[in-house]
Amino acid sequence: MGGLTHLIVFVSMFAAITLISEAQYLIPVTKDEPTKQFYTTVNIGAGGMSSPVNLLLDLGTNLTWLNCRKIRLLSSLHAVSCKSSTCKSIPGNGCDVTNTCLYTQPRPLGKNTAVATGRVVQDNATIFTTQSGKPISIAPSRRFTFSCAVEKYLQGMAPRIAGVVALSPGEFPFWREIASAYNIIPKFALCLPSSGRGLGYFYIGTHSFGGSNPVPMTLTPLKIDSGKYLVSVTSIYVDGVSLTLDPSLLEGGAQLSTVVPYTVLQTDIYNALAQSFMLKAKKIGMSETTGHAPFKHCFEEGASAKNMDVSVMEIGLPGNGREVKWRFQGANMVERVSETVICLAFVDGGNKPNESMVIGTHQLQNYLIEFDLSTTRMAFSDPLVLHNIGCSK
Repeated sequence: MGGLTHLIVFVSMFAAITLISEAQYLIPVTKDEPTKQFYTTVNIGAGGMSSPVNLLLDLGTNLTWLNCRKIRLLSSLHAVSCKSSTCKSIPGNGCDVTNTCLYTQPRPLGKNTAVATGRVVQDNATIFTTQSGKPISIAPSRRFTFSCAVEKYLQGMAPRIAGVVALSPGEFPFWREIASAYNIIPKFALCLPSSGRGLGYFYIGTHSFGGSNPVPMTLTPLKIDSGKYLVSVTSIYVDGVSLTLDPSLLEGGAQLSTVVPYTVLQTDIYNALAQSFMLKAKKIGMSETTGHAPFKHCFEEGASAKNMDVSVMEIGLPGNGREVKWRFQGANMVERVSETVICLAFVDGGNKPNESMVIGTHQLQNYLIEFDLSTTRMAFSDPLVLHNIGCSK
């Protein structure tokens, strides 16, 4: 845990809540290469009978849920009653015939109609920080709240993953339970690794990425809508030239996702980006080849050299009275599918998707992204490759 240098006090009409602004917890993040899924480990249960479970990171899930058969000591679970204040504050709650609270939420990897339903329970839970290796309790003053979902809801997840850890802006996400337990300012940061060979970073509370040479961060307002994190988009550039787009396509902003592997764009946005990308690729001697699902535009690299820096894409965002640009380049723009073929690493989401833009994990890799719920702002770094560092340790 980082040093504690000052306190900030928020006062309501009921009580004063002291938040430790400099507290920090650093939890490892692992990438499963075959599925391109990112997960962390939570130990559930009491003492020596706790069970480590790997949970998929999901910015869109409101309550952590998992296959409780992975827990060694099921008798330590405490069912949450329908009449409890805990149950009533959980979105998507319901009741079974035994008056036990139920939780229902769309599965992050399933179709829109597929939902995960299970009993809401509580148990002791701990995490291990990468700084000290010592366990800390997730909720020392109260038990960790989650839902027991049946194994069929894990379909599509990597074999080593046993459920989903909630990172939404709701009442019971994983990060908020730790922040509430230790009076930390409600914010967290992610640094997703580009490979499974090293561990990424998941900060709860203040981050100290970069040590004595901190990486510059750019601020933009964070929008919270229906349990989603979104940022307003003012324009999209490729190699410094603004794409010609119907302004209405950008009105909904861009959703941030830790479960969508590649950024999904409404068809008109995708086509404008792809056309610009193709022109640049051909200028440097690359020839278009057949697509490789889920990608539509792929290119055979020329004999001269492998060139990942085909184009630079920038998303214009509002920031402190002016437009700021979130830059994607090189490996964040393309995916290598063979020794000689690279593809534009964006997906055509159709003409009428729910969101015009959903920024996926391939584009988020090797960036530091901070979600500050105390100020409702997001901070993002430059591409870390520009600083000769990355998210893997």
